[in-house]
Amino acid sequence: MSEDTNPDWVGEDEIYKENILDHYKHPRNFGEIKNSFCQEESNPLCGDEVKLYVKVENGKVIDAKFVGKGCAISMAATSMLTEKIKGMAFAELEKLGKDDILEMIGVPLGVVRMKCGLLSWRALKKIIEKMGE
Repeated sequence: MSEDTNPDWVGEDEIYKENILDHYKHPRNFGEIKNSFCQEESNPLCGDEVKLYVKVENGKVIDAKFVGKGCAISMAATSMLTEKIKGMAFAELEKLGKDDILEMIGVPLGVVRMKCGLLSWRALKKIIEKMGE
């Protein structure tokens, strides 16, 4: 039985879509962090708004949270990003590129959804700039 005819087969795209919906419905690390670096970003095309908080001690991310509202892609990507960066050293954060974020999201994004998916990464890049000052 092939992937197309087996009703029990779940494709990789479906698993990623389920992961996105799970992070959207049950966001990880939702909330604010006092005494942290924070950055707001928005996507006026979709109405997404994210405020990312990153707390660093001894050159390492000890906590990351966010508040905001938006589409499933932006909220899920931000939730995933906060999980990914916890425990990362500053040097690792600096190397985190948009391809890493797109790989983490796991589904192909069109031009419009790309802005949604990379919203929190843009906030993180600005936080990294602040941290380096």
